[in-house]
Amino acid sequence: MSKKRISDKSKVLRELYFAKSMSCADLSNQLNRSLPLITKLINELLEEETIVEVGYAASTGGRRPQMYAIKADTLYIVAVSMDQLFTRIALVDTENQFVGEISQIELPLTQNPHALEKLVEAIGDFLIFSKVDKSKIVGVGIGMPGFVDVEKGINYSFFKIPGLYKSLPRFISSSIDLPVFIDNDSSLIALAELRFGAAIGKKNAMVVNVGWGVGLGMILNGNIYRGELGFAGEFSHIPLFTNNKLCSCGKSGCLETETSLLVLIENAKEQLRLGRISKIQEESLAYPEEAYGLIVKYAFQGDRLAVELISDIAYKIGRGVAILIHLLNPELIVLSGRGSRAGKIWQAPIQQALNEYCIPRLAQQTRVQISELGFETELIGAAALVMENLEYFDISKLEVTDFE
Repeated sequence: MSKKRISDKSKVLRELYFAKSMSCADLSNQLNRSLPLITKLINELLEEETIVEVGYAASTGGRRPQMYAIKADTLYIVAVSMDQLFTRIALVDTENQFVGEISQIELPLTQNPHALEKLVEAIGDFLIFSKVDKSKIVGVGIGMPGFVDVEKGINYSFFKIPGLYKSLPRFISSSIDLPVFIDNDSSLIALAELRFGAAIGKKNAMVVNVGWGVGLGMILNGNIYRGELGFAGEFSHIPLFTNNKLCSCGKSGCLETETSLLVLIENAKEQLRLGRISKIQEESLAYPEEAYGLIVKYAFQGDRLAVELISDIAYKIGRGVAILIHLLNPELIVLSGRGSRAGKIWQAPIQQALNEYCIPRLAQQTRVQISELGFETELIGAAALVMENLEYFDISKLEVTDFE
């Protein structure tokens, strides 16, 4: 099969993945390819049992077109979600359902010369224990914090690439024999929201990634915006406070020094030492993952300190969001990532900050929404990254032919 035909088929599958189901006419319009060609490709994919018929489109008068979707057990993606402390790995099908359990390992990135080695080992182990034939896996998508140059495949913040390799994807791919794609974690969270979440159909939206840091994914004119060098969206390093707190970037007073979930946990410890009464116990705050979960749990139960702690962080995030609204005038602000587990507890204090710091005409036209994709948003974005780059996967042979 020619490389061109493989590419055309891959593009059809890519569109079906994002749209869930489409007709031949829809695909023809979306891909700007002739209807006879699309019909031929669809028939070949049906014969290969890669796609299936899923009924007819709603009637608009006249004959209802046949709709098609990818067969769920045909293709899979390995999605990797990294933050400064933990790495999660999942196998995802083309309906964005997780196959088997999500693997999580503790993998600190700061000042860790072995981080890349541990990452490759973790992905390799995951593939070994996966119950899915490796030939059905189209690629690996990795979201990671830091300054990520997507074009060159370099993370300038955390990973040193060994040997003669010039890019992280090439190095990782050489070890696991699969296509690998990387991107900044906040950009992938924004991609997930754009394709499957709150930002579907939105032209201009800001997706705030609240985690151990505070990131930003920017959707401008319906696309992920990366800036001139690919580093746009360093929301956490806006110098907003005069607090003499050193940030991870080496500066002081950054938004991150007052608003990350690590700061939330430290604030909880400090208040408990000052004698505040709460269901939260200081000894239960030793491990960040469990600590944040407990604070959220007790906040939902009405614990006053837990609610105050989250509200204080949210208000300060709102001050940063006010700057975004003044600069970019977005239609929507989405609060996503790990922090979204606290749900609507975030909204009132963020809105309060906007009322105080935003020009009313701008604030009134911007909606603040909590992500409904949950904690798994970055994994979904990592899977979407692979499918966006799906180009030369030979379905007839179920093997990768080219991923340059």
